[in-house]
Amino acid sequence: MVAECVFPPIPSEAVLPLAGFSVSQGTLEFVGVLLVATAGSLVGALLLYALGRLGGRPLVLRYHRVLRITDADIDKAERWFARWGDWVVLGARVVPLARSIVSIPAGLAQMGLVRFSLLTALGSLVWNAALISAGWALEDNWRRVADLVGTAGLVVLVVLVVAVVAVAWWWWRRRARPRPGASSR
Repeated sequence: MVAECVFPPIPSEAVLPLAGFSVSQGTLEFVGVLLVATAGSLVGALLLYALGRLGGRPLVLRYHRVLRITDADIDKAERWFARWGDWVVLGARVVPLARSIVSIPAGLAQMGLVRFSLLTALGSLVWNAALISAGWALEDNWRRVADLVGTAGLVVLVVLVVAVVAVAWWWWRRRARPRPGASSR
Protein backbone atom coordinates (compact mmCIF):
# COMPACT_ATOMS: atom_id res chain seq x y z
CA MET A 1 0.00 0.00 0.00
CA VAL A 2 2.95 2.33 0.57
CA ALA A 3 4.09 1.62 -2.98
CA GLU A 4 0.55 2.20 -4.30
CA CYS A 5 0.57 5.71 -2.84
CA VAL A 6 4.04 6.64 -4.04
CA PHE A 7 3.96 4.81 -7.40
CA PRO A 8 0.33 5.08 -8.66
CA PRO A 9 0.54 2.32 -11.29
CA ILE A 10 0.26 -0.25 -8.48
CA PRO A 11 -3.50 -0.11 -7.81
CA SER A 12 -5.13 -0.98 -4.51
CA GLU A 13 -8.08 -2.09 -6.64
CA ALA A 14 -6.06 -5.15 -7.65
CA VAL A 15 -4.34 -5.91 -4.35
CA LEU A 16 -7.04 -5.48 -1.73
CA PRO A 17 -9.82 -7.58 -3.29
CA LEU A 18 -7.31 -10.44 -3.48
CA ALA A 19 -6.60 -9.91 0.22
CA GLY A 20 -10.37 -9.98 0.81
CA PHE A 21 -10.53 -13.29 -1.04
CA SER A 22 -7.83 -14.59 1.32
CA VAL A 23 -9.99 -13.39 4.22
CA SER A 24 -12.90 -15.42 2.84
CA GLN A 25 -10.66 -18.49 2.69
CA GLY A 26 -9.57 -18.01 6.32
CA THR A 27 -5.95 -17.31 5.37
CA LEU A 28 -6.04 -13.70 6.61
CA GLU A 29 -8.11 -11.76 9.17
CA PHE A 30 -10.28 -8.86 8.00
CA VAL A 31 -9.32 -6.42 10.76
CA GLY A 32 -5.61 -7.20 10.39
CA VAL A 33 -5.69 -6.72 6.62
CA LEU A 34 -7.67 -3.49 7.01
CA LEU A 35 -5.31 -2.05 9.61
CA VAL A 36 -2.16 -2.98 7.70
CA ALA A 37 -3.58 -1.65 4.41
CA THR A 38 -4.65 1.61 6.04
CA ALA A 39 -1.31 2.03 7.80
CA GLY A 40 0.47 1.44 4.47
CA SER A 41 -1.76 3.98 2.75
CA LEU A 42 -1.03 6.51 5.49
CA VAL A 43 2.74 5.97 5.36
CA GLY A 44 2.77 6.36 1.55
CA ALA A 45 0.63 9.50 1.76
CA LEU A 46 2.89 10.94 4.47
CA LEU A 47 5.96 10.42 2.26
CA LEU A 48 4.37 12.48 -0.52
CA TYR A 49 3.04 15.03 1.97
CA ALA A 50 6.57 15.46 3.38
CA LEU A 51 7.97 15.79 -0.13
CA GLY A 52 5.59 18.68 -0.80
CA ARG A 53 5.86 20.27 2.62
CA LEU A 54 9.61 20.06 3.11
CA GLY A 55 10.89 20.15 -0.45
CA GLY A 56 8.34 22.35 -2.11
CA ARG A 57 7.39 22.33 -5.76
CA PRO A 58 11.01 22.28 -7.06
CA LEU A 59 11.74 18.98 -5.31
CA VAL A 60 8.42 17.47 -6.40
CA LEU A 61 9.10 18.39 -10.02
CA ARG A 62 12.64 17.07 -9.76
CA TYR A 63 11.23 13.58 -9.12
CA HIS A 64 8.17 13.86 -11.39
CA ARG A 65 9.19 10.83 -13.48
CA VAL A 66 9.48 8.55 -10.46
CA LEU A 67 6.25 9.89 -8.96
CA ARG A 68 4.52 9.73 -12.36
CA ILE A 69 3.02 13.19 -12.03
CA THR A 70 3.35 16.29 -14.16
CA ASP A 71 3.38 19.99 -13.45
CA ALA A 72 -0.20 20.10 -14.82
CA ASP A 73 -1.24 17.32 -12.39
CA ILE A 74 0.13 19.35 -9.50
CA ASP A 75 -1.64 22.50 -10.73
CA LYS A 76 -4.93 20.64 -10.95
CA ALA A 77 -4.50 19.09 -7.50
CA GLU A 78 -3.59 22.48 -6.02
CA ARG A 79 -6.77 24.00 -7.51
CA TRP A 80 -8.86 21.18 -6.02
CA PHE A 81 -7.11 21.61 -2.70
CA ALA A 82 -7.53 25.39 -2.67
CA ARG A 83 -11.23 25.05 -3.45
CA TRP A 84 -12.18 22.08 -1.27
CA GLY A 85 -9.40 21.83 1.35
CA ASP A 86 -10.08 19.08 3.88
CA TRP A 87 -12.81 17.51 1.75
CA VAL A 88 -10.47 16.86 -1.17
CA VAL A 89 -7.95 15.13 1.11
CA LEU A 90 -10.72 12.93 2.49
CA GLY A 91 -12.57 12.31 -0.79
CA ALA A 92 -9.51 11.79 -2.96
CA ARG A 93 -8.67 8.62 -1.04
CA VAL A 94 -11.31 6.78 -3.10
CA VAL A 95 -10.25 8.19 -6.50
CA PRO A 96 -7.46 6.42 -8.42
CA LEU A 97 -4.36 8.57 -8.97
CA ALA A 98 -5.92 11.47 -7.04
CA ARG A 99 -5.35 9.60 -3.78
CA SER A 100 -1.61 9.87 -4.36
CA ILE A 101 -1.39 13.32 -5.90
CA VAL A 102 -3.52 15.08 -3.26
CA SER A 103 -0.87 14.48 -0.61
CA ILE A 104 1.58 16.74 -2.44
CA PRO A 105 -0.55 19.93 -2.58
CA ALA A 106 -1.61 19.28 1.03
CA GLY A 107 2.08 19.41 1.91
CA LEU A 108 2.72 22.38 -0.36
CA ALA A 109 -0.18 24.22 1.31
CA GLN A 110 1.32 23.44 4.74
CA MET A 111 -1.85 21.64 5.88
CA GLY A 112 -1.51 20.56 9.51
CA LEU A 113 0.11 17.15 9.86
CA VAL A 114 -2.41 15.83 12.39
CA ARG A 115 -5.41 16.95 10.33
CA PHE A 116 -3.86 15.54 7.15
CA SER A 117 -3.09 12.22 8.87
CA LEU A 118 -6.60 11.86 10.33
CA LEU A 119 -8.35 12.65 7.04
CA THR A 120 -6.03 10.36 5.11
CA ALA A 121 -6.46 7.51 7.57
CA LEU A 122 -10.26 7.88 7.59
CA GLY A 123 -10.58 8.07 3.80
CA SER A 124 -8.15 5.20 3.31
CA LEU A 125 -9.90 3.10 5.94
CA VAL A 126 -13.25 3.46 4.14
CA TRP A 127 -11.76 2.70 0.69
CA ASN A 128 -9.69 -0.23 1.92
CA ALA A 129 -12.66 -1.70 3.81
CA ALA A 130 -14.79 -1.51 0.65
CA LEU A 131 -12.18 -3.24 -1.51
CA ILE A 132 -11.40 -5.93 1.04
CA SER A 133 -15.12 -6.54 1.57
CA ALA A 134 -15.65 -6.86 -2.18
CA GLY A 135 -12.96 -9.52 -2.41
CA TRP A 136 -14.39 -11.29 0.63
CA ALA A 137 -17.92 -11.25 -0.84
CA LEU A 138 -16.69 -12.68 -4.14
CA GLU A 139 -15.29 -15.82 -2.52
CA ASP A 140 -15.47 -18.61 -5.09
CA ASN A 141 -16.53 -16.24 -7.86
CA TRP A 142 -13.14 -14.53 -7.67
CA ARG A 143 -11.72 -16.25 -10.76
CA ARG A 144 -14.84 -15.57 -12.82
CA VAL A 145 -14.82 -11.89 -11.86
CA ALA A 146 -11.06 -11.66 -12.47
CA ASP A 147 -11.59 -13.08 -15.97
CA LEU A 148 -14.42 -10.61 -16.62
CA VAL A 149 -12.35 -7.67 -15.34
CA GLY A 150 -9.40 -8.85 -17.45
CA THR A 151 -11.58 -9.00 -20.56
CA ALA A 152 -13.16 -5.62 -19.82
CA GLY A 153 -9.70 -4.17 -19.18
CA LEU A 154 -8.50 -5.44 -22.54
CA VAL A 155 -11.50 -3.87 -24.29
CA VAL A 156 -10.88 -0.55 -22.51
CA LEU A 157 -7.20 -0.71 -23.46
CA VAL A 158 -8.03 -1.32 -27.14
CA VAL A 159 -10.55 1.55 -27.14
CA LEU A 160 -7.98 3.86 -25.54
CA VAL A 161 -5.28 2.92 -28.06
CA VAL A 162 -7.68 3.50 -30.96
CA ALA A 163 -8.72 6.85 -29.47
CA VAL A 164 -5.11 7.96 -28.99
CA VAL A 165 -4.24 6.97 -32.56
CA ALA A 166 -7.31 8.80 -33.89
CA VAL A 167 -6.50 11.96 -31.95
CA ALA A 168 -2.84 11.82 -33.03
CA TRP A 169 -3.88 11.37 -36.67
CA TRP A 170 -6.37 14.25 -36.44
CA TRP A 171 -3.74 16.49 -34.79
CA TRP A 172 -1.11 15.59 -37.38
CA ARG A 173 -3.53 16.25 -40.27
CA ARG A 174 -4.58 19.57 -38.73
CA ARG A 175 -0.98 20.73 -38.36
CA ALA A 176 -0.10 19.58 -41.90
CA ARG A 177 -2.88 21.71 -43.46
CA PRO A 178 -1.89 25.23 -44.46
CA ARG A 179 -3.77 27.83 -42.44
CA PRO A 180 -5.79 30.44 -44.32
CA GLY A 181 -3.88 33.71 -44.47
CA ALA A 182 -0.62 32.11 -43.41
CA SER A 183 2.28 32.91 -45.65
CA SER A 184 4.91 30.34 -46.51
CA ARG A 185 8.49 31.38 -46.17
